[in-house]
Amino acid sequence: MHVIADAATSVLAIGALLGGCFLGLSWLDPAIGLVGSVMIACWSYGLIRDTSGVLLDREMDAPLVEEIRRTIESGGDARISDLHLWRVGRRKYACTLAIVANQPQTAEQYKALLSSQKALAHILVEIHRCAEP
Repeated sequence: MHVIADAATSVLAIGALLGGCFLGLSWLDPAIGLVGSVMIACWSYGLIRDTSGVLLDREMDAPLVEEIRRTIESGGDARISDLHLWRVGRRKYACTLAIVANQPQTAEQYKALLSSQKALAHILVEIHRCAEP
């Protein structure tokens, strides 16, 4: 889409230059320049909106975070001490989580608990055993 839009602005710019040169429409080139700048501003806004979520950890507001937390902490003594969720595709996420427990399961077992979450494309589990009193 970006390539097509870029080609369209180039064709419009060439058309404006030809219109100015052969038809005496000297205002056409700056007018098309303004149209192109508005198009670029709209694309820039969309790009900033889409990428700022990743850069500012906005994905941590996703309902998936609570589902992960509920799944891990629902049985046993496991507690999530650190959790990060990143968008890696349109509806796919990568997840890293640190789990603290007195009697932890293996990383594979925690990953198996999360296997029902089809949106998780990559899961990294770090396990810490609580110091017993």
